[in-house]
Amino acid sequence: MIAYLEEQLKRSIERENRLLEKVDLLSAQIVTLSENNAVLVEHLSRLTVQIKEQTQTIQSLQEALLQKEKDFSSLSGKHRGLSKLLNNTSEKVTPQASGREAFQEAPKAEEASGSPAKARGNNGAKRKIHINMEEQIIDIWPDDPAFDKEKAVALKVVESVRYEYLPFRVIKRILRQHNFVVDNKVYTACAPRTPFMNSSYQASFIAGLLQLRYTYSMPAERIVKLFNEGGFELKKATAHFLINKAAVLLADFDSVLCKAIHTDPYIRLDETYHRIINEGKNEKGKATRKGYLWSAMANTLGLVHFFYEEGSRSKGVFLNYLDKSYQGAVHTDGLDCYKAIDTDLYPNAIRIACIQHAKRKFLDIENDCQAKDIVDTINLLYQIEHQMLPDWDDKKKLEYRNEHAPPVLKTLKEKLLRMKADPMLLPSTPLSLATNYLLNELGAVENYLLDAAYTLDNNDLERANRYISLNRRNSLFFASHNGAKHAALLFSLACSCRLHHINTFEYFTDILTRMAYLTPNSPYEILRILLPDKWKKQADDLMIEASE
Repeated sequence: MIAYLEEQLKRSIERENRLLEKVDLLSAQIVTLSENNAVLVEHLSRLTVQIKEQTQTIQSLQEALLQKEKDFSSLSGKHRGLSKLLNNTSEKVTPQASGREAFQEAPKAEEASGSPAKARGNNGAKRKIHINMEEQIIDIWPDDPAFDKEKAVALKVVESVRYEYLPFRVIKRILRQHNFVVDNKVYTACAPRTPFMNSSYQASFIAGLLQLRYTYSMPAERIVKLFNEGGFELKKATAHFLINKAAVLLADFDSVLCKAIHTDPYIRLDETYHRIINEGKNEKGKATRKGYLWSAMANTLGLVHFFYEEGSRSKGVFLNYLDKSYQGAVHTDGLDCYKAIDTDLYPNAIRIACIQHAKRKFLDIENDCQAKDIVDTINLLYQIEHQMLPDWDDKKKLEYRNEHAPPVLKTLKEKLLRMKADPMLLPSTPLSLATNYLLNELGAVENYLLDAAYTLDNNDLERANRYISLNRRNSLFFASHNGAKHAALLFSLACSCRLHHINTFEYFTDILTRMAYLTPNSPYEILRILLPDKWKKQADDLMIEASE
């Protein structure tokens, strides 16, 4: 038994020794691996540095390549330009005769061309002459001391044109009224009237303010600065006073515009917003609030009417404006108050919906194939409109539209119904909202098929609304409700002038001059002919004499 135990002990010692040997071997291997790892780490570090260097080199090469491409593009452009110069005979440099020969040959060349205007290289265009411009002729003589004018033989006079810009000009006119007594009778001279009684400012001065303010959307601060830099000291309070007095003087045009627009068989309606100063801070602590200006356009007459009712956008403002007896078509967006046109309140009117409003809702949905498909289908309707030739009469245009548009409208409706029935389309998503909006408006959109004058969208009026948007950026806010109402009237007249390509300065100068001679509450017929669609530049002297 003891021998057996000794044998087992001996074997255990041997196993332990073998294990120790393995541990020593593993330790040696670990040391070796550690050394190899250090070498690998060092090698990786070197590789990392090399990669960074190579990356920088590649970036430098890319930048150099881009610069080369730019240089090549620039050289190509210059090469094309030189080629055009060489190939264009009108711009070739030709030897010129000198002295008397040059003056003898010049009239012949002018006679051959058949035109005194200098030929240009811009596709054969002639130099603009500006016939209506103020012209001054200045003679320039040789300044050589040896020049003797009495012995000189005149050659051809060479004319060159120089345009001078005078940035600002205000004339101070002093009117001296001479009074006399003849045979105990007093004869007095009367000065011409001004728009405002006992005012030193003529109609042209006020018209200049109105043009800068309501045609070019310059706020009063900038107008005053422009006058002051031009040498005329104008106070901001004076500018505001003159503009407001002009709006009061022209206040009767507001009702005249409204009445004239109601005579048009096709009108457009829309609304836009502007900031208005509160009398005090509101519940949110803000000193301004959002107010709405409504806009109406007589499509046939070319008149725009902005109207303002304390900044309200309520349905009542619309109902009070559009007469219940109106007969014709009204183009609007999908605002709920306009849906009243489809009811018995307006039995003789029809509503045409603006398809552009619906199209924008689909355009705002990015990366959606269904939204893009709807936009492409709507564009087919515009393509049909563009295919009509300008010389077609209304009857032919309407026949062409009714032949090609209904199939597109039918396809559009089918696509919208399929999208609405799709269970994967959630109700609150932008695509679902846009689909429901267009489906609700599609019946009113189809009304544009009834007359060749009707259009698919309300963009003509929205372009007029841009004047309010521009003023919103430049002037930020209206100072009061009265200020907004005055601005609405003056913007109406300015935008109507732009539709008829009328110079707003000339228009305001003329009507302010006439209003100085008209009595208050002048008849509608007199004021109607002063609206831009009937206005003529020359004042009607007979009407002025009759008003006196």
